[in-house]
Amino acid sequence: MGKVNEIYKQNIYGVITTLTFHIIVLIVLLTSNLKIGKPSAEEAILLDFTVEEIKLPEPEKEKEAKAEIITPSQPMQGSNQMSNRAVNDASKDTKSSSRSNDPFFDKAYNKEIEEAKQLVSDVNKTLAKKIPKIADIKMPEDNAEGKTREEVKQSNFKGKSNIHYFLENRYHARLPIPVYLAEGGGEVIVDIVVGRDGRVLSANPRPNSRIADMTILAYAKQAAEKTWFNEDASAPEKQKGTITYRFVAQ
Repeated sequence: MGKVNEIYKQNIYGVITTLTFHIIVLIVLLTSNLKIGKPSAEEAILLDFTVEEIKLPEPEKEKEAKAEIITPSQPMQGSNQMSNRAVNDASKDTKSSSRSNDPFFDKAYNKEIEEAKQLVSDVNKTLAKKIPKIADIKMPEDNAEGKTREEVKQSNFKGKSNIHYFLENRYHARLPIPVYLAEGGGEVIVDIVVGRDGRVLSANPRPNSRIADMTILAYAKQAAEKTWFNEDASAPEKQKGTITYRFVAQ
């Protein structure tokens, strides 16, 4: 008992101080309306553990397996019901496909067809007529022999004429003039082929249904064959051109 009393005396002040501190802390907690062991509503923290579903891309093979197979005979959606079937336009009826539902255009179309048929008929009639053979006729000539290219260009008539020719980079040396030989009038275009030496290798008048006197074509052909152009070694071996004669009625 003597030792216990001694220990008590030695620690009495520390025990009293400890008890006093705890009593003060308890009083402070009670006065602050704090409930030990129950967190306040304001301090509550909510954690959302909801897991959002993420769609992973499908493998290419699965996409192909799920894709709808469209055959060529099935119209695709959004394409105005257009078919993928092949169509041969050559098998269509040209008469029905070229006609419209407008009476005005149908009338114009029929008129053009008739005019084309008449033109073909006139050309065939002209071709059926043979150009008569005529004797060698003396014709007046426009002679430019001995003149240089520049002299011919300067003397070249630039107004309206009864004779025109088209031959690139060439000029005439001798040009017969047949336009006053026939009783009737009319225009004749002659297709010509000219050699490098200037000689006309061939001359063929084009058919013209407006010319009734076939002798005019014969005069034009003979005049073109007698025409000479300048010699040109750099020209094509067979150069194509035309000569146009406007015959004046006598």
